[in-house]
Amino acid sequence: MTLHMYDSRTAQLQPLRPIRPGHVGIYLCGATVQGSPHVGHLRSAVAFDTLIRWLKRSGYEVTYVRNVTDIDDKILMKSEEADWQWWAWAYRFEQEFAAAYRALGVIPPTYEPRATGHIPQQIALIQRLIDRGHAYADGQNNVYFDVRSLSDYGSLTRQRLEDMLTTEDPAQIDSSREAGKRDPRDFALWKAAKRSEPETASWDSPWGRGRPGWHLECSAMACHYLGEEFDIHGGGIDLRFPHHENEQAQSHGAGWNYARLWVHNAWVTTHGEKMSKSLGNVLSLDSLTRDYPAVVIRWALSTVHHRSAIEWGPQTLPAAASAWAKFSGFVARTIEVAGRIPETEVRSLTPEDLPRAFTDAMNDDLNVAGALAVVYEYMKQGNVALNDGDVEAVRRAQLYVRSMLDVWGCDPACDQWNASTNSAEACLGVTDRGAEALAALVEATMADRAQARAQKDWARADELRDRLAAAGIVVEDGREGASWHLA
Repeated sequence: MTLHMYDSRTAQLQPLRPIRPGHVGIYLCGATVQGSPHVGHLRSAVAFDTLIRWLKRSGYEVTYVRNVTDIDDKILMKSEEADWQWWAWAYRFEQEFAAAYRALGVIPPTYEPRATGHIPQQIALIQRLIDRGHAYADGQNNVYFDVRSLSDYGSLTRQRLEDMLTTEDPAQIDSSREAGKRDPRDFALWKAAKRSEPETASWDSPWGRGRPGWHLECSAMACHYLGEEFDIHGGGIDLRFPHHENEQAQSHGAGWNYARLWVHNAWVTTHGEKMSKSLGNVLSLDSLTRDYPAVVIRWALSTVHHRSAIEWGPQTLPAAASAWAKFSGFVARTIEVAGRIPETEVRSLTPEDLPRAFTDAMNDDLNVAGALAVVYEYMKQGNVALNDGDVEAVRRAQLYVRSMLDVWGCDPACDQWNASTNSAEACLGVTDRGAEALAALVEATMADRAQARAQKDWARADELRDRLAAAGIVVEDGREGASWHLA
């Protein structure tokens, strides 16, 4: 089965048909490094990490570009407030994002270009747009894109130009620059330097000293690294308009086909509101990893469909920790019985080698919920094999469970997670050294209970559940099997 992804432009599932057979080019809008990363920022990186892992597992060579926006209005404003050089401020938080990606096991991109490192390409793109009749200079060192000059403007978000009041992000609107627009819906390609801004934050250009508009960098860098047409453009759903709409407009205006598929991930929300610094509802990775290992945060971000919002609440991490403890405990027991399978072997299983239901789910727009149900089923089979002492079946269960979890970057026995997180105290966010022993005992009781249920010995199953409840362990039965957590 061919991988199908939901394409935001057509609002339909579309098959991935790479421009170059065997190769997929991906551009992902990365961080604007104005402040520390929080889980809302990291959702996109983790979601697309799953896509890239699945593509590589499927045999594709992947060229993955994730940009860094290291200059914009917010960076200049916040660095000035903190009395920092703007470039030092940006670099500080670029490094924080890099550390967060590493902590969550995100595969590094093939290229990670900075906006400030590609000023010549952006200037060349502006000139190309002027020459093709899609952009104009206002004589005050600003250059704007003429949205009325492009017949398909609005096609990405399926909007009509006449229904729009502006095509700028409200945070980027500046009255001094609005004055030079022929139409209030035109957007800035080049912004004139201001006396109030550092001279180092501007560059010489044919239209005067200034800096690029926000949207320009992505079109210029995507073309530079991936060509005039590439396979997948990704980013958070909040970027669809105006950022991605304007990106597409610039690129089509330049005569490029640009992205074949537009793939967007949903937000992380708290109380139904998008997680953002402006709302004051952000949760930093550092604060979360004081109580839980990074892999639990990754699990919470990875095991929800990328187009579904993640409502982050008090039970998000306890539930993720409980699920992770279940899988990591299972893998640990299989290793005790059958030995640890090398990562190279775990990662060698292709989609054809993996269970058909898992592969079909992943090829259906990365349906992680459907795929996770298959992992649970194989863990159940593995628990039966553990109880029966069938070493070969235990090894096979370890191989399949770890291989499937690795697609989400969550193999409990991989080098990154094995040393620091295969213990109950790490998974459950508790510090008692006896927690590891507790987890082993609970998992053994859970396995006995699962066997009793399979044999329809309901009295025995209830007895085991009540025994755990008396010890302060809550057992919850669900479609994917039973889970447990501390009361």
